[in-house]
Amino acid sequence: MNLADYRAGEPEERYEYRAFLPQPIHHPWVIADPELLQLLGQADRALGELNAFSQLIPDIAFFIRMHVAKEATQSSRIEGTQTNIEDAFKSADDLNPEERDDWGEVQNYIQAINHSINRLPELPLCNRLLRETHAILMQGVRGEQKMPGEFRVSQNWIGVSLKNAVFVPPHHDHVPDLMSDMEKFLQDSTIVVPPLIKIAIAHYQFETIHPFLDGNGRLGRLMISLYLASEGLLHQPALYLSDYFERNKTAYVDHLMAVRQGNHMREWLIFFLFGVEETARASAGVFRAILALKERIEREVLPRFSARRQDNAHAIMRNLYARPILDVKSVTAITGSSTNTAAALINDLVSYGVLVELTGQRRNRLFAFDEYISLFRR
Repeated sequence: MNLADYRAGEPEERYEYRAFLPQPIHHPWVIADPELLQLLGQADRALGELNAFSQLIPDIAFFIRMHVAKEATQSSRIEGTQTNIEDAFKSADDLNPEERDDWGEVQNYIQAINHSINRLPELPLCNRLLRETHAILMQGVRGEQKMPGEFRVSQNWIGVSLKNAVFVPPHHDHVPDLMSDMEKFLQDSTIVVPPLIKIAIAHYQFETIHPFLDGNGRLGRLMISLYLASEGLLHQPALYLSDYFERNKTAYVDHLMAVRQGNHMREWLIFFLFGVEETARASAGVFRAILALKERIEREVLPRFSARRQDNAHAIMRNLYARPILDVKSVTAITGSSTNTAAALINDLVSYGVLVELTGQRRNRLFAFDEYISLFRR
């Protein structure tokens, strides 16, 4: 099918409402639009540069944890949670009771990302993996009663009520076949579609099917990163689009609706590819800034510690790149030192401008590697 001939689907009459029944996507696609192909080339180059750059960085697994935490907070924020990236690294006991549900959803998202990325070597991106990941996303939070890990068997909608919905996804009877079609499209190597185009189409289709009762937005965004990793386009999970979608939330929603209502798949693909290029270049910029920060601290700060404390200072800094919020207890565990020694090490890092105290309390104080965290707030 030529992209210009694409038709998204048709309304389907149900009892007292109309649902949208999307067309299958598992078929050949012809992409011949010059502007789209130019954007695709730019996005591919930016992604390739990010991939190459990320492979050169020592201890990148530490830095990737911050990318995962940012994705978790931004993707959850689109759904209305208020947790910020600093809160993602706190324990539940460090939060006010009213903040813990939002925090729990972010923790589930982090766990879901890590689980699904670890499963990819043994399980391709498929409906089974999506259901597994959904079950983790929804465990123990506000959506836990909405069939975690199972495709829906009732009608859902986007909006205040079914009769006054902004969008009504397909009836649940269609969900298994539509999800099977999407899975085949993603896995069929005989359909020669550029990978970024393929996942953009699949993301639209997933959000239109809305196969779960809750958590579709978060899982649909996570699916993009899983696909990039499963196809080997990224050797490290270093690119997540939720920040781009959150900053352009109105345009994101409008583009998805424009496909359903007016068959404007081309415009959605342009929006998506622009986001990939922008996000890839921004992620590479963050990596460069991290390396510069790391080099400066190793040159200007760590030599100021006595020889006896050098190893401990290095161990603390190494851990801060993975978990930039700590307290005396965690430093004690990292260094194997006494409470007094841990407190003294923290005080030195505060005085050298590496750590910032967050609570303003005399007891149970938390400290943040704020300059590092700020690189992910951009």
